[in-house]
Amino acid sequence: MSEAPLIGIVAGEKSGDILGAGLIAALRKKYPDAEFVGVGGPDMIALGFTSLADMERLSVMGFVEPLGRLPELFALKRRLKEYFIKRRPLAFIGIDSPDFNLRLEEELKQEAIKTVHYVSPSLWAYREKRIHKVKRAVDLMLTLFPFETAVYEQHGVAVKCVGHPLADSLGFEDHKLRSRQKFELGEDDSIVTLMPGSRGGEIKRLAPVFLDAAVESLIDCPNLKFLIPYSSAANHAQINALLREKSLFRGDQFILVDDSHGAISAADLVVLSSGTATLETLLLRRPMIVGYKLAAITFAIASRLVKIPYVALPNLLAGRQLVPEYIQHDLTAQKVRDGIVSHISGAEDHAGLMQEFEKIHRSLRLDASAQAAAAVAGLIEDSVAQ
Repeated sequence: MSEAPLIGIVAGEKSGDILGAGLIAALRKKYPDAEFVGVGGPDMIALGFTSLADMERLSVMGFVEPLGRLPELFALKRRLKEYFIKRRPLAFIGIDSPDFNLRLEEELKQEAIKTVHYVSPSLWAYREKRIHKVKRAVDLMLTLFPFETAVYEQHGVAVKCVGHPLADSLGFEDHKLRSRQKFELGEDDSIVTLMPGSRGGEIKRLAPVFLDAAVESLIDCPNLKFLIPYSSAANHAQINALLREKSLFRGDQFILVDDSHGAISAADLVVLSSGTATLETLLLRRPMIVGYKLAAITFAIASRLVKIPYVALPNLLAGRQLVPEYIQHDLTAQKVRDGIVSHISGAEDHAGLMQEFEKIHRSLRLDASAQAAAAVAGLIEDSVAQ
């Protein structure tokens, strides 16, 4: 068995894999001989991480959707618990995936293993009573956004806001022209990027609304072009099928691309699903229209629990509505169409919005991976000193 110090990490989806890779790179500066083991994706594995299971098996969302996978998830949790109790890591870090990671963290903490949770669960939105479970489960909470720390401070949970790695990696330059050249688009073209999500269920619920809005906007703005980024072969096939179904498979006006970052940068306006992509759109300084639809049963449960006025990250970060957001039954093709036409026709002045976006960007640019690594190292050193 290796004598190298061990650090355990479990990340449950692509965004967690990116955070985990940044954290591993920063922690290696402090612990160059450390072994990193748990569950992760290709970015983490490329840095020498050993994944004990396929990360995609943890990528489930909602209140109802994970139920069919419970036996598999419980078996994986049990296997990881046994592994880490036997190996005794310096610390265990659960990245997002709170329904899985908090349970594992609580059981490891009971075995005197230091636990960290990276990316706050949405306690500020719903399930605030869950803070008691968090307190039992974690020795340190790392948050991405400043507004998330208050609930932990109020309940005596050690917490640190480290900022967002995306804010660190994206500068303040505008690469619209370069991105348009990549996609062979003209400097003066009117471009709207449609981003109905990366999961099959999201695309199924959102893409028809977005595409109907696009078609209706062409009546007033016939020269519009629409970029639709995809993140996998399955996404590509699903979007292609929807385009064919609506007789929209026209490469000159509806253009599928495999670069979401470039598609946002090339756009005049982005119509997108609520989620991390809204933060990327903010950081790239693009006006946006945000929409979201959940599965009916999930929405019925969530609507009774959610207690915040906004769901889009730009609005949450600003504490007021900066960008339009339409949720569930409020999301209609007509409302999205009206927003597209209003923007393309020049009816709105976005100078003030861009200033707000830059202010938020600077507040999140804290060298997140280094801050997170320093906080984890501090926890480890404190435990050794004891």
